[in-house]
Amino acid sequence: MNDYPGSAPKPLLKAQKLANLLDTSVKIPLINFRIGLDALVGLIPGVGDVLMLLVSFRIVQLGKQMGLPKGLIKVMVRNCLLDFGLGFIPLVGDIADFFYKANQANVRIMEKYWVSNNKDAIDKRTQDALENWKSAQ
Repeated sequence: MNDYPGSAPKPLLKAQKLANLLDTSVKIPLINFRIGLDALVGLIPGVGDVLMLLVSFRIVQLGKQMGLPKGLIKVMVRNCLLDFGLGFIPLVGDIADFFYKANQANVRIMEKYWVSNNKDAIDKRTQDALENWKSAQ
């Protein structure tokens, strides 16, 4: 997927960026808490939640591109639908949107899957980087 063994694949990198945008891109001053576009756009009744659901499904699609098993894809879809469903509960749903980060959860699923399937290549790349650093000293 990438040019170097042990490097995160492009779909995972895209999913990480998208999840950060959706869940943690805006820092609320004074309380040191982060929210994203999902919580902000979700405040628009009906349309906001539907729009964010569609964007969240992009992360699921990126998981499919990575070859995640159907069981993990189902968990990711369930996370998206739970986030969507919570958005329809007046006030409670908006508050839940600030705390339930479905997109971040889905990216963690993708990361764990990728790391578990690429541990040897990751370890080798880390070892090579360490050796390069030692020889530069």
